[in-house]
Amino acid sequence: MLKPYWKIIVGFAVTFIILLPPTIFIAFETAFKNRPYPGVKLSPAFSTIRNKQIAVGELTFSPENINVNIDWPESRKKLLFVGRSGNFINDLMIKYAAYNHTISVDPVINYDTALLQDFIASTATKINIPVVEPKFKLAGDKVVEFQTGSPGKQVDEELLKGRILTAVFGGEDYQTVEIPVSIIEPSIPSGKMTADNLGINSLLGRGISTYKGSIPGRQHNVALTATKIDGTLIPPGAIFSFNDTVGDISRETGFLEAYVIKEGRTVLGDGGGVCQDSTTLFRAVLAAGLPIVERRAHSYRVGYYEQNSPPGFDATVFSPTVDFKFKNDTPAYILIQAKADNQASTLIIELWGTNDGRIAKTTKPIIIDQIPPPEDIYQDDPTLPAGTVKQVDWKAWGAKVKFDYHVERNGETLIHQTFSSNYRPWQAVYLRGTGGS
Repeated sequence: MLKPYWKIIVGFAVTFIILLPPTIFIAFETAFKNRPYPGVKLSPAFSTIRNKQIAVGELTFSPENINVNIDWPESRKKLLFVGRSGNFINDLMIKYAAYNHTISVDPVINYDTALLQDFIASTATKINIPVVEPKFKLAGDKVVEFQTGSPGKQVDEELLKGRILTAVFGGEDYQTVEIPVSIIEPSIPSGKMTADNLGINSLLGRGISTYKGSIPGRQHNVALTATKIDGTLIPPGAIFSFNDTVGDISRETGFLEAYVIKEGRTVLGDGGGVCQDSTTLFRAVLAAGLPIVERRAHSYRVGYYEQNSPPGFDATVFSPTVDFKFKNDTPAYILIQAKADNQASTLIIELWGTNDGRIAKTTKPIIIDQIPPPEDIYQDDPTLPAGTVKQVDWKAWGAKVKFDYHVERNGETLIHQTFSSNYRPWQAVYLRGTGGS
């Protein structure tokens, strides 16, 4: 039988054996409460990714181009999670494995999405070729092609982005990324076609405007824009976009400087006068009784658009934000015929197609809240010789104008729409020279 002091010794020993592991465990967990467990480390994946060289078409792309970097807060969270899933046995085995060997955790890696998008957009710009739609004109009973169409090319930017990211974060040090390019065929088939086959047998609507007093640059732009929309065929069900059809408006595409409305001022800019064409087309569409998808009035009343029309029948465009669009909801193609006569300062735009019996009417515009223009303003300009006065903006009355657009066929209302225009009063601005002679 054990003597009493031996009982005490055995008791202490048993207690020590029972309590030591939990004590060590608690001390271990306390020591690494906010730290990764021993042996849990970040993998060298970042260095591998950062040093990659990737061929994107004929271009060389490096992950450094998009500022690839480690997200340290998120990466630390990943390290801390190892061995802390909540499953005691599983976590214990993971901690043991990490202590005796090493557990590598891939870091969370960020990149600059804006830089990647800029690279993709720049790449696409070098490859993209806009599709050229053929242009047509009426010649007797035939629709004759006078401008041959050609296919375009379009980079799939989302797919390219996915391929680049796969190459960046994939396993190989060097990869070649194929740029996904689609061939876009013209929507209108080339070749001679009869007007009857296309359903082009009636004048649907005509728009007329005059632009007397336009400077030569404006006259040029009106005529050039007319040639760009002239001969356009619009398939049944399609939406016509003025901006898409005219394309880039700049000196590179043949446009000259003339007055445009920009940032609250009338200033010289490439393409001044293009709105003469969008306005005239707006009137032709109203006469044809077609649905108008997008139209915006000018900021102020422009005299050119009221030479042969009451106010409110204008349509401004400013690519890419402001467009004029309408839909061909007839059963046949619609052909646009546009002709500018700079000698007579007259623009005529006609829409030809199939008359399906619709009748279009517009009410007389209602003009309210007319506001006189503010007082003329004179601004000193040291770049002009003293005594020189130069007008750079012209006064116009403000007003609110609205008219109703109603289209019906066989007693059925197809369209009933009110067009409202809110024209600001516009101030005449003069520059007064203060410089040397």
